[in-house]
Amino acid sequence: MSNAIAVFHGAFGRVCMYAMDRKMAPHGHREGHLVFHVAGPSGQMVIEDKVFPISPGQAVAVSPWQAHYYEPLTTSTPTLALVLYIRPGWFLEAARQVSASMQFGRSGVEVTDYLARLVAETGQVMLDHEQDDPLLEDRLCTLTQAAYDQSWQWTERGAAFTGPETNRRDFRIRNAIRLMQSAIGKELELNHIAREVGLLRPHFYKLFRTQVGLTPNLYLNALRMERAIDQLSSTQDPVADIGYDLGFSSQASFSRFFISNGVVPPSNYRRSVQSIESTLAG
Repeated sequence: MSNAIAVFHGAFGRVCMYAMDRKMAPHGHREGHLVFHVAGPSGQMVIEDKVFPISPGQAVAVSPWQAHYYEPLTTSTPTLALVLYIRPGWFLEAARQVSASMQFGRSGVEVTDYLARLVAETGQVMLDHEQDDPLLEDRLCTLTQAAYDQSWQWTERGAAFTGPETNRRDFRIRNAIRLMQSAIGKELELNHIAREVGLLRPHFYKLFRTQVGLTPNLYLNALRMERAIDQLSSTQDPVADIGYDLGFSSQASFSRFFISNGVVPPSNYRRSVQSIESTLAG
């Protein structure tokens, strides 16, 4: 069973120490995502049908809304991994480049000695609950920036990168997203949303994936996970009630969803959460 060793929440987003031994379902999220191997056997991340190793010397970067999932290479021993979910807005404010974005140049990241030291220092703080580290947020920024910079090395755009090429979303997709965001927890038929925005189902699915990067189903799951994580970390509401509010018929079905999209059971995630503020207060 995968396990959350420690989870820190802060202005940056989330940083988690996970012991992972189960395959995840394909999913996506709005944060930039970095996964570093800490100990145990190697694993791999599948990003848009391409496989990238999570192993000593090799990390993985996932841009916001890229479809991906984790896959263990063995289930006999968990892989200990440091997993970052970095909010794009925080990174844009903290990044050295005025033109930076949270889009990574490539998914495979070589863990240099410098990156390995930052990962080890971050992991040490997370594993030692008695240790206060007022520089943790700065270290996370440095770690993210270093991985981001390296992801653009040896690419065609390289140092000349000035931001991702983004097209303005079709107004029908913008309307669909608004409908989905307003209906989290309600019985929602994607076919109905397609009709509401004036598209036939096949065209809706194709246009949505082209413009957002995920299928409508995966996007809706991402919204549910965001709401679930927020409720688990900021309220004392029973896990079953959180699941019911998100439209699940039972705590068991909510737990299965959370595990397949977030590695660990919701109750385990909640027990592991600490805010940076409470951590630094000692």
